[in-house]
Amino acid sequence: MRFLIHKRRQPPAVIIVALIDILIVLLIFLMVTTTFKQQPALKLALPESSQALKNGASETPPMVVSITADGSIFFGMDKLPVTLERLRGEMASRVAKAPETKLAISADRAAPFGQIVKIMDAAKEAGVKTVSAFTKEPPKI
Repeated sequence: MRFLIHKRRQPPAVIIVALIDILIVLLIFLMVTTTFKQQPALKLALPESSQALKNGASETPPMVVSITADGSIFFGMDKLPVTLERLRGEMASRVAKAPETKLAISADRAAPFGQIVKIMDAAKEAGVKTVSAFTKEPPKI
């Protein structure tokens, strides 16, 4: 007598659809919980000033020149590395297009002061009427 019937075992199957659903839920969770903070391309330690302006205080955005602690010069919001001669040409062409163009210098606290003065001289030669500097507010006590 045979009471035990041996059935053929099927190999275990992995359900791919369920795995894809779980991965999509995890991806959505990570996208929602991640903060997208725009980081500046250059890390500068700005000097403090009690007269620091808030972001968005001016109506037209100025030309931005950044100076790092080692004295390297970067032009524009894209932070393109430039030489002093090329910077003069860029500023002159922008002033020729829009005479009321302003210049904002974003220099590191440890940047050589000579570089800042050279950029200010180049701005005056190019016809820039207003030159300002980026600063940050001192900590409130």
